[in-house]
Amino acid sequence: ITNYLWEAKLKDYPLVLPGLTIGLLGGSFDPPHEGHIHISKTAIKIFNLSKLWWLVSPGNPIKDKTPSNINNRLLASKRIMVHPSVIITDIEKKLKTKYTFQTLIKIKKMYPAARFVWIMGADNLINFHHWKNWDWIMKNIPIGVMARPRDQIKAGLSPAATRFSKYRLPREKSLLLPYLSPPVWTLVTGSMKNISSTKLRVKGYWPGLI
Repeated sequence: ITNYLWEAKLKDYPLVLPGLTIGLLGGSFDPPHEGHIHISKTAIKIFNLSKLWWLVSPGNPIKDKTPSNINNRLLASKRIMVHPSVIITDIEKKLKTKYTFQTLIKIKKMYPAARFVWIMGADNLINFHHWKNWDWIMKNIPIGVMARPRDQIKAGLSPAATRFSKYRLPREKSLLLPYLSPPVWTLVTGSMKNISSTKLRVKGYWPGLI
């Protein structure tokens, strides 16, 4: 048994059976909202995922603002996202990782028999080239990009999309995404809820909190 698996057993990480296809949706979820729910349900269907994890992060290294208390964000996420295939986790806090690529390295070592897919909104793909070691991420995990209103064209023309254009999977083959070797990515276009966590914070919205 590896040190990572032993650590996972001790700290009660999510149980993963060999061969499962798991979507990873990272973010601050500050606060979580209907847009996150819609993306999650759509991703599960489009990519035929066994499970989808919300990776509620301690912080965002490319944003100056410090997010709200992670325990509050976890609680809000669990109250708003009630779905048998979705798991809410603070795995990045437990792993003590700061960047997405660090999280993915450890998760892949912990669960070598699982098939992971990185899920993100098209707005994130637009700025993806600013992420730490973003090209490593593209080369080491299949990526499913969920398009929100007004983001589809910009995402398709982004530096990351342009550099990895020949690895783009056609929308009609999205079900194959978890089973293909990276680099591979696809942009799912269509109806997405145009909701912003930033705007909700300004309005003082927090789901289910006392």
